[in-house]
Amino acid sequence: MTEITEKILASSIDHTLLNPKAQQSQIEQLCAEAVEYQFCGVCINPRWVVFAADKLHNTDVNVATVISFPLGADSTKTKIAQAKEAIFAGADEIDVVADISAIVTGDSRYLLTQLQGILKVCKAMKPNVITKVIIESAALEWEQKLFACKVAEQAGFDFIKTSTGMHPAGGATAEDVKLIKETAPGCKVKASGGIKTARDAIAMLNAGAERIGTSSSVEIITQFRAGQV
Repeated sequence: MTEITEKILASSIDHTLLNPKAQQSQIEQLCAEAVEYQFCGVCINPRWVVFAADKLHNTDVNVATVISFPLGADSTKTKIAQAKEAIFAGADEIDVVADISAIVTGDSRYLLTQLQGILKVCKAMKPNVITKVIIESAALEWEQKLFACKVAEQAGFDFIKTSTGMHPAGGATAEDVKLIKETAPGCKVKASGGIKTARDAIAMLNAGAERIGTSSSVEIITQFRAGQV
């Protein structure tokens, strides 16, 4: 197991602010913190992509945004249009919520067609836009998780992301991270939802996550520096 340093921890974090009440000053602070702490990226609502992309121009911090958030129930055409708009606004990464109904009912044709349509847009860009599919793992049965992971891997997504962080069923667990890693080895894993402490984040990385989505990023690094792990 690789020793987790502060650099490794920080570079795995998508510094996240998806509160619909967020204001420009908060997004500006989010971007400034991402640069200061050397987080991998910021994850924000599409409303703020242009602003964040401008603030983070000529930095190493990526701009990620969410598509069909938080329900995932938009049509394929709508999701593709949302992804295109976000990319042209300056998004480097797209986190799209999967169609949960398709997962629950095992509708592989619908889910695969939708994901491939989104992926086609993202991979047509130079450089390619990183793709993450959110499966809302806490709300799924074991077989449904397996199904979602296999379809996401078949579609060719870069990451499978555990959760929106908005579902009452809960967020990321180390067990789900391990399950995703084992079921879809061709995809990386982003753990998100309920990760609030350095101990939480390290548990997710040790379980196999390559990326952490959290709004508690600064607190996590502060705790890590204080040895609260």
